[in-house]
Amino acid sequence: MSRIGKKPIPIPEHATIAVADHSIVFKGPKGQLSITLHPDMQIKVEDNVAHISPRLLNKKSVALWGLYRSLVANMAEGVTKGFEKKLEIDGIGYRVAMEGTGLLMQLGFSHPVRVAAPEGIQFQIERNVITVLGADKAKVGEVAARIRSLKKPEPYKGKGIHYRGEVIRRKAGKKSGA
Repeated sequence: MSRIGKKPIPIPEHATIAVADHSIVFKGPKGQLSITLHPDMQIKVEDNVAHISPRLLNKKSVALWGLYRSLVANMAEGVTKGFEKKLEIDGIGYRVAMEGTGLLMQLGFSHPVRVAAPEGIQFQIERNVITVLGADKAKVGEVAARIRSLKKPEPYKGKGIHYRGEVIRRKAGKKSGA
């Protein structure tokens, strides 16, 4: 039995859920998200609480049970509160600016790096901090990871793009002997 899958999913008051066959659509102030359930899963909605359960208790459906419960719970939270990831840029000459809805970054290359905002994703910039905002948790994480991969933090001086609060493992530099 799945400990995560058994938990009920509270539906926030500003969100609406529509269930048809195996598809679920959440609508809220931050947008609209949809997912198609695996045929082994079923969902029941009553009194602003959703319950996901497997149709049959076999190894595969029990493994998917917790996954789909987490995905649906993230959708419920995303359409009401939204998700965000913060990235910091460290390094002399490294800059970021908004260009329309996308980003224009100077990362020490011979050319500026442009990052377009995918549908449903917004960027905010405060000094050297980039905030990636959106309703879809997976898409927010994916865009943040793609931005971080443009210039990963290096281990000697820590220059590059890293998540806020991320600990960068540092190495000792060259040592001269006497």
